Amino acid sequence: MIWLAWRQARVQVAIALTMTLAVAVTVLAAHRADSTLRQWLSVLVIVVPGLLGAFWGAPLVARELESGSFRLAWTQDTSRTRWLALRLTVTVAASIAVTGLLSWLVTWWAGPLDHASLDQFGSFDARDIVSAGYAAFALTLGVLLGALLKRTVPAMAATLLVFTAARVAFRLLARPSLLSPVTRALALNPATTGYGSSGFLPLMPAPALQPAAPDLPNAWVTSIAVVNGRGNGLSASELAATCPDIGHRGAGGGGHVQAPPSVVNATQECVARLAATYHEVLTYQPASRYWPLQWSELCVFLTVALLLAGACAWQVWRIE
Repeated sequence: MIWLAWRQARVQVAIALTMTLAVAVTVLAAHRADSTLRQWLSVLVIVVPGLLGAFWGAPLVARELESGSFRLAWTQDTSRTRWLALRLTVTVAASIAVTGLLSWLVTWWAGPLDHASLDQFGSFDARDIVSAGYAAFALTLGVLLGALLKRTVPAMAATLLVFTAARVAFRLLARPSLLSPVTRALALNPATTGYGSSGFLPLMPAPALQPAAPDLPNAWVTSIAVVNGRGNGLSASELAATCPDIGHRGAGGGGHVQAPPSVVNATQECVARLAATYHEVLTYQPASRYWPLQWSELCVFLTVALLLAGACAWQVWRIE
């Protein structure tokens, strides 16, 4: 049965390894200072687990159900549960191997630029070991959705959608607090505190003070807040009352343009007045947390993959 599971997966594994070899040839021929290629390789490492989940995981059970071949496959000497366990083991192991090899290749090639940028968390999702967890999660998710939807194409689309949503939600909500972050209180510095807004439309927040983060090489700054001694944030109404002219005369205009000296002076005077009551609170993960976060996130996604595999077995067992 193990040999049969491998025979059924060997073509897709061969294609994946061929594409990985093509990437290896490309990076070996390219200059390591090519930042554009570095960005595209990072994107490739991020999207490959989702593609494997959609094209390898989703059809694994859905194709059997859609074609009706499960009536033959699941009535042999091997039980359906063992059939699924062996197919899952082979396919998940292959996906982890392919994704891990690709991640290692990109991590090695992009290492000099990554080290020079002093922003190791900026490429966290596309480096080192976390991609193995993403691959296992994507595969088991695809198999479960295929068993639930019983149609290959809808299962593939659902896998990509749910996998992407889960990754984004984890990145924004879970990873910053996966390990208790470090918090520092700093005095507001008029020379390094600006005014404006940042975000993605239509989620653009209202303009506010924007303190600059201190120099923390390779750290991951998760939040910067302006609060008073009681921990209350600076409200827009209090900011407007304290600094009625802030944002006027071009201070809050769009685009990256050099503000007039009068606007810079007005902003710095405003920050100096607010500094008597408010201060900056910086929350970050220090550079030393990189590998603990890599291992923690890997364990989280592997654990979820095991739970999804159990759910796959339960769903397959229920199918009549």
